Amino acid sequence: MSRQIFDLAVALESGLPSDPPHMIPEITYRDHAAGAQGMQAYFPGLTAQDLPGGLGWAVEEVRLTTHSGTHMDAPFHYHPTQDRGQPALTIDQIPLDWCFQDGVLLDFGHKPDGEGISATEVADELKRIGHRLQPLDIVLVRVGADKAWGRPEYLVTGAGMTRESTLYLLERGVKVVGIDAWSWDRPLPFLAREFAASGDASGVWAAHFAGIERGYCHMEKLAGLGALPHPTGFKVACFPIKIEAASAGWVRPVAIFED
Repeated sequence: MSRQIFDLAVALESGLPSDPPHMIPEITYRDHAAGAQGMQAYFPGLTAQDLPGGLGWAVEEVRLTTHSGTHMDAPFHYHPTQDRGQPALTIDQIPLDWCFQDGVLLDFGHKPDGEGISATEVADELKRIGHRLQPLDIVLVRVGADKAWGRPEYLVTGAGMTRESTLYLLERGVKVVGIDAWSWDRPLPFLAREFAASGDASGVWAAHFAGIERGYCHMEKLAGLGALPHPTGFKVACFPIKIEAASAGWVRPVAIFED
């Protein structure tokens, strides 16, 4: 038996304009030469000659938000309550069995940027790939936005889910989903323009707010979904970093195919 593991995460990179300015990660790299100086301070009497090649440890310092890079949003991100009034789970409270389940890939890469994905379209795509959703299936939504990763247009690339299509999944027992775009909802600039024109708030962050009714987690900023060889028949592992009482945590999801 052979195994293929597909990396579905983007790398955290310093200064990339794929987030709003206040969310762009900053990484400070301290190389081995700087590490040698640090080690000499930590071990009094140690000289550079005592170290292999005169070099010490390399260390990085990272400034970022819990929603930087590929991450998993907990229900607490959407609202303080879930499941019609229960306290919303934070990322450290997410059941781990939600995060290692059968995967399902839904492909909406053909849809124009900014369009919503309807519940009917989700049902049609499931029919096309011949899959009936099972409780705890991890549903991955490909819209193809990862092709714009690293550029400002990433923020406005790809279609997005709606309240109705999100609830369609949740009502069938799905607890974890993911998308290869900046947001699970349609790109925020599209939502903002529509709200400015109409004053109708019903479409503002509606797919996220579906979690008030039924608690769920979604991953954002996935990548590489187009490389998966089949839409079903694989496992997804996506355990989030355990950050106390946080609304999200960084995650490195992988799709695992066994032949």
